[in-house]
Amino acid sequence: MNTRAVTARPIWCVIGVALLLFALPLAARQQSSGTPEQSPSTGQNDGSDQPEKPENSSPAGPAAPPVKDDRIFGLMPNFLTVQGQGRVPPLTAKGKFKLTAQGAFDPYEFVIVGILAGIHQAYDVDNTLGQGAVGYGKRYGIGLADQVSGNFMTGAVFPSLLRQDPRYFQMGRGGFGHRFLYAASRVAIGRSDKGNRQFNYSEFLGNGAAAGLSNLYSPQEDRGWANTGLTMSEQVAIDAFGNELKEFWPDIKRHFKKKKPPQT
Repeated sequence: MNTRAVTARPIWCVIGVALLLFALPLAARQQSSGTPEQSPSTGQNDGSDQPEKPENSSPAGPAAPPVKDDRIFGLMPNFLTVQGQGRVPPLTAKGKFKLTAQGAFDPYEFVIVGILAGIHQAYDVDNTLGQGAVGYGKRYGIGLADQVSGNFMTGAVFPSLLRQDPRYFQMGRGGFGHRFLYAASRVAIGRSDKGNRQFNYSEFLGNGAAAGLSNLYSPQEDRGWANTGLTMSEQVAIDAFGNELKEFWPDIKRHFKKKKPPQT
């Protein structure tokens, strides 16, 4: 998820409410059960980021990999998430660009950019852009450019140059607090293409490059070093929130499935 600084400010309250909506029920369930939430899939369970050898389900061959949820809440693209596997083949540069493009140009992205542009217009963010259809079109164009450039910089360009894996590897099991901290820390702790833990240079350099690139087409008041740094820091915070969604989405889905009445 990549949005520019002025995009992030009107929706911080939405992010906070969303965190509470999925964090509180999951934490309460774990406290009431007295045991950590377990994921039915196998894979990373200690946050060590070290590759693991997949277990065999039978002597005949390795177990089939679990089906990955490619959309959060059935809408948000989730193509760069690895669920239930500790060891996966490395992505080629072509694969990184392909997966990033698949998410960046997903219909959901065009819709969410349109919604955010409408919020900006309602709050008169960047008032030099004006109002009406022309002002909305300018806000939409800027938002879409930020979205696409941010996704490609952090998911394809810098991971290819630095040979880092842009995917998020779910922990999938363990206590809520441990998993929450693990997900948030993945913006700083990344993986090389070989599966080794290292600093996530792609996250910071990619968001920094995208924020700097926005100076070429943003309104004059949104340019400069100070705003570029603020934009980059907010981008990283939004990506950390996205990691929380990726980590806990299987739990959220199971939570709501249990609430459905049995079919007769």
